[in-house]
Amino acid sequence: MHLTFTATNMSEELYRLNAVSRFKQPDAAVTTDLNEIVNLATQICDMPVALITLLDEDTQWFKASKGVDIDCTAREVSLCNHTILQNNLLIVNDTRLDERFNNNPLVIGEPFVCFYAGATLTTTDGYAIGSLCVIDFEPRELTELQQNSLKVLSKQVMNLMELNHTLNNMQRQQEHSQKQNTLIEESELKLNAIFNSTKDTHILVNSKLEVMAFNRASTAFVRNAYGKTIKPGISVLEYADREAVETFANYFKNAFAGKTIKVEWHMRPGTKFDSWKELEFIPVKNSAKKVIGVALNSTDITERKLQEAQINIQNAALTRIAIIQSHELRRPVASLLGIMALIKMEQNSSPDYFDMMEVTVKELDLKIREIVKDSETTINNHLAIVA
Repeated sequence: MHLTFTATNMSEELYRLNAVSRFKQPDAAVTTDLNEIVNLATQICDMPVALITLLDEDTQWFKASKGVDIDCTAREVSLCNHTILQNNLLIVNDTRLDERFNNNPLVIGEPFVCFYAGATLTTTDGYAIGSLCVIDFEPRELTELQQNSLKVLSKQVMNLMELNHTLNNMQRQQEHSQKQNTLIEESELKLNAIFNSTKDTHILVNSKLEVMAFNRASTAFVRNAYGKTIKPGISVLEYADREAVETFANYFKNAFAGKTIKVEWHMRPGTKFDSWKELEFIPVKNSAKKVIGVALNSTDITERKLQEAQINIQNAALTRIAIIQSHELRRPVASLLGIMALIKMEQNSSPDYFDMMEVTVKELDLKIREIVKDSETTINNHLAIVA
């Protein structure tokens, strides 16, 4: 028997084959139940052979059998090909007299099938995937009771296979969910380790400016600076200096508008909490690119600001030195150069020239000492600030 399909039938056949694939590997317990059903079918119908078949693209598979010692045949010789084309019970009392089967190799040769009755196995989504069939090697008939029993047993076969498939799907989904949960937990542990190990403070707020999440550094900062315990659901502005509340509220407003804000904040100057912070207000967006929160990140930059202040002091000192060099030092040097020129012009030098040179040299020495002292003062001031 050669199978041919039109374009429409081919599409349906592909869907049917996909349905067949769901049931090709039943669990051992289900296979045991299926074998009990074929045994019962042979007893009820008084037949030597009963099969539960699945028809894939090229092969007819026996998922349970009684009276045969093989597990498959080529689909092209399968009698069940005709069973899956109709929804009712297919009964062929004598295959030798039926033109659909009288040339079939299984009819005209071993095992010489003469009687066939098959009930379609139909999935819940309407695809005929195989049959529960009984076979004899001589002409037979089935009573109404036997026919009804075969139909009921075929439905029971399908129920078992569907249940097995559903349970396996649920188990796979559960295993997948457990794996995903494990990965999520591992990611959360890694994230928390990073989140809580940093000295920087990180606070996440929602559109109401309520605290949603925070790290350990934030807990310590709020406790030390404000004597409070940071908690989810409390406005983040509760943990800000009163004079900074309005400014911070504007920063959050701009961040919720989609802008990333980065500012330097001098906290409580002149107190024991005197420090510099670099603040970042970063919009947090969902998959639809909508801003759903703002991350407030704070980094202590006090040491950097002190270094910048020292650099400014040093630059001021260098500027003063440059002024001294360019103006005050050049004057006595110019005087020395002039005196030296006069000495060269007059062979009989006057003692007054030497007096003038002495005064000029002393003035130059004084200016040099002032430069050295100014430099030492700059260095000492730097050490005092760092300490």
